[in-house]
Amino acid sequence: MSTEDKSAAQSSIAKLIHEEDEDLTGFQADDGLVLTVFWALAFVVFLQFFTRYVLNNSLGWTEEIARFLLIAVTFLGAILAVRRESHIAVELAFRWLSRPVRKLLQYFIDVVSIVFYGFMGILCTQVAGRTQQMMVSINFPKSSLYWFIAACFLAMTIYAVLGFWRHLRTGSSRLIDPENAKVIGPTL
Repeated sequence: MSTEDKSAAQSSIAKLIHEEDEDLTGFQADDGLVLTVFWALAFVVFLQFFTRYVLNNSLGWTEEIARFLLIAVTFLGAILAVRRESHIAVELAFRWLSRPVRKLLQYFIDVVSIVFYGFMGILCTQVAGRTQQMMVSINFPKSSLYWFIAACFLAMTIYAVLGFWRHLRTGSSRLIDPENAKVIGPTL
């Protein structure tokens, strides 16, 4: 393979890799929190594997804590995705519609997202208020997990409102103008 063919192949591979995923300019404190919880999850799962298969005497609390850490990583990652406007979207419709229709569709999506995040946050606070159980393996209230999820939905709602405000102000978004795809999102 010639040098030109190698460079062409590398450039086509580079196009498949999202450049914004490698850019750390939009790194914020909540990103670090996701990373910290992720590594705590990795440590707990490794501890579970090590004690079960190497020591042949597993720790009882690792499965439950790993489950709750996985839930925490999921919702913290959802906050990050809302802030960066990187949730999955059907971009095919935006490709074939006119710009005014795309703007209206983006505004509709923003409003539906805000209502959904806010409503889910309200439901989580109701569940958290009614939950009186303790975790099985450790003496910690299970409602704290629901309060955490409610706080995550609050953060998603705030970021969605900020994104909607930016879309209204600029008349642009990642889906309306693909050349603006590197926009990281609002900062608090």
